[in-house]
This record gives sequence, C-alpha cells and structure tokens, in this order.
Amino acid sequence: MNSKVILSVLGTLLRFLGLMMVVPLLVALYYNESPIPFLVGIGLTEIVGIYLWSHYKSDDDWKLREAFAIVALSWLTAMFFGAIPFIVEGISPLNAFFETMSGFTTTGASILDDIESHSRSILFWRSFIQWIGGMGIIVLFVAILPKLAIAGRQLIRAEAPGPTEDKIKPRIRDTAKILWMVYVVLSALQIAALHQAGMSTYDSVTHTFTTMATGGFSPYGLGIAAFDSPLIEAIIIVFMFIAGANFALLYRTIYTDHKILFRDEEFKFYTAIVVMASAVLILALRYGTGADPLTCLRYSVFQVVSLLTTTGFASTDFNLWPDSSRIVLLLVMFIGGCAGSTAGGPKAVRVLLLLKYARWELFKAIHPKAVKPIKFNGKTVPENIMQEIISFVVIYFLIFLASTFFISLMGVDILTSVTASITTLGNIGPGFNLVGPMGSFYAMPALAKVILIANMWVGRLEVFTVVVLFTPEFWKK
Repeated sequence: MNSKVILSVLGTLLRFLGLMMVVPLLVALYYNESPIPFLVGIGLTEIVGIYLWSHYKSDDDWKLREAFAIVALSWLTAMFFGAIPFIVEGISPLNAFFETMSGFTTTGASILDDIESHSRSILFWRSFIQWIGGMGIIVLFVAILPKLAIAGRQLIRAEAPGPTEDKIKPRIRDTAKILWMVYVVLSALQIAALHQAGMSTYDSVTHTFTTMATGGFSPYGLGIAAFDSPLIEAIIIVFMFIAGANFALLYRTIYTDHKILFRDEEFKFYTAIVVMASAVLILALRYGTGADPLTCLRYSVFQVVSLLTTTGFASTDFNLWPDSSRIVLLLVMFIGGCAGSTAGGPKAVRVLLLLKYARWELFKAIHPKAVKPIKFNGKTVPENIMQEIISFVVIYFLIFLASTFFISLMGVDILTSVTASITTLGNIGPGFNLVGPMGSFYAMPALAKVILIANMWVGRLEVFTVVVLFTPEFWKK
C-alpha cells in the first residue's frame, strides 16, 4: 500500500473542496449572513489540503488497492471537512458529520430538527454538497484534474454505482466530462422549469441540486409539501425519474441512437416498476383512505418515483398512510434506480438479473441438459457478473440486518430501526415512524447515528469498495 499516493490525492481533493466552499460563502454575503462558517471551513480545508498535497507529493504508479483506499477515504475526508461550516454554525460534531455524510452520499436523512431556523447559506451548502456527491466526487475530480485521469478508470470503477461500467469515450476523463455535462445541462433545465412554475431562484436552485442528485434535502421542514403545487410536483417527478436513469444511456439517446433508451432492458424494467408500483399504491390509497382518484394519483406517483430513485422528497406525510400503502413504499426502497444514475439502492439491473437468474434455475431444474445462457440487452451475462451480484445482495442484506438489530437493541422501535437502516444503506432518506418524512433523525441515539453514518458510506460506494478495506487480504503485500 502506497500511503504517499493516497495522502497526496486526498490533499488534492481537499484543496478543491475548499474552493467549492466559496460558492456558499458568496451566498452568505448576498443574503447579509455571517461568512464565518465558510471562512473557517475554507481556511482549515485549504491548509490541510495544501500540506498533504505538497508534503506527500508522489509520481508513483497507482494500483487497484490504492484506488479502493482513495475512493473510500475521499468520502470520509469530505464528510469531516464538509462538516466544518455546520459545526461553526452551532451544530454538534456528530450531528454535523451525520448531515454532511447524508449530503455527500445523497441520502437526504436529516438530523436538523428545525430546518428553517438555519441560515440560507448553510441550507444552500447542505443542498450543494448533495449536488457535488450526486454524480460522484471522484468522477468530478477525474473530469477536472489531469493527474487523476491517469488512474481514473480504477477510481471510477471503485466509485461507480452498479455492476457495469459505461464508457462513452475511450478516455475515461472524456467520459467523466460528458457525464458532468449532461448533469449540468439537466440541472439548468430543471432550475428554469421550477422558476417558471413559481419557485424563487433560491428555491429553484436548492431543490434542483437535490433532485438531480436524488438527494432529497429541502430548505423547508415540510419538503415539497411546503409548496402544495401539483405543477411543481410534476416537474420534480420528471427530473427525479430522469436522474434515476443511466446518464450514459441518456447521452447516447440524444447524440448517437435515439431509440437505444427504449431498447434497454434495465430502463424498461425501471419504468415498469414505476407504473406498477404507482398503480398498486393508487388502489391502496383509494380503498385505504377514501381519497379521490386524482389525489391518489398525485401522491402515489410522486412518492413511488421519489423513493424508487432514492431521492426521498415528500409531497405529503406518507407516515400517516395505511399499512398497505406503506408496504408498497417499503418494497420500492429495496430496488433503487438504474446503474450509472445518481440514485442509490441495490439498482434495478441487479434485481432484474436476479429475477432472470431465478427463472434460469427453474428452467434448469426442468431441462438439466439444456444450454440456455442468461442474457441482458441481447448479450450473455458472464458467470462472474452473476456471482458478483449474488455476493453484493448477500453482503447488502447482512449489513442491513446487522444495523437493524443493533439499532433495535438501543430501544428504538422495530419499524424505525428497519426503515432507518434501509433508507441510509440505500441512500434514500426518510423512513417510517420516528424517521418519517416530517420528522428527523435527531432523536436517534448517538451510537445509532454512527451506525447509520457507516451505512450511508457503505451504501454510496456499493458495499465492496468499503468492505474490502476490512479484509485481511487487502492489507497483505
């Protein structure tokens, strides 16, 4: 393990993280708010970043082991230094770390009990870090830093969501640039749409940041419900759905093959889940609450898309819905968006391939001598990919069960424990009961918050990148 390489890269990342704090600093100055939280944040982040970068500067070659360590530690480092403005603002260190990790990992689980009591600039920073984390910290830095592009493929492979790696261009830096270009353009379109729908510029920007990142932070305690606008909800539904799709696929649809999106099996499966889950939820709400069909349609589609894409916005308090309705929402929490999107969760492609694998096993039981490979988008799925998916699901659920168990031991009710675990591990945000959409994670025990922070970190990096650090083989030469 080459620690000099790791520390040097972390120093580089900190230098740019410090520069990013200039944006909320300008917001603070614009609204005549105290710039101190961001001046302290910029100062400390830049000092440590410059020291690490200059003291441990190295031109040594990178290996996959260093890539795993850099990616995993980059997100932890971003959490510690990104939390500085929150701490200076008066939030306790543990709560600040929780909020920052939730931001960067685009989880959207909040410990802020009274959101609107905080300054606009702090709430802007809260949304901004979600936008940075949405496409991925490493993807951003590979796109803008030539040095990181040298080992960019290894870094992105360690960070990228999903079992497949989408290459748009032969050079990984060009691919990273294109992904961020698509991300920025879509963000600009949503800002314009929300502004036209009646949102202020500030609200349009902050909600776009957290929609495109599938993060779900809002400057308002009621979230999207604060606006009570079907038009705003419709716009956000569209962009949440887009953000939950594969960005590389979106780019190819626009520039190379206009029909490829509708031929992609994962996208069709993802769309089918939205339609079917929304239909079931509409019926459950209709017969469970007696609400009129249009109201059921409005809230059902929004919440299904929000939780499936792991955005976590709430247009109403679904914590008050009947159990039949909440079961539908709980089920979609275990799926997630598409690979190569900003969404969290296990991903639709993994669920689809597991269903294909189950069907293949049934076919094999009836026709043991038949040769029928598992196919995805017309191509045979390699055996190692299926093994990787099965391993991922096993480890994912073991972590989910372990965190649920330990949190319940702290006196937290079982439904809160289950949903707090799955929403943090899947980077979703709100759960049920104590951590419902109109509540917060503030009242959770301190040790539970530490476990949930770890869940967010592990979930965002697709389990393997973090778990591999805790294996003896990783540290052996």
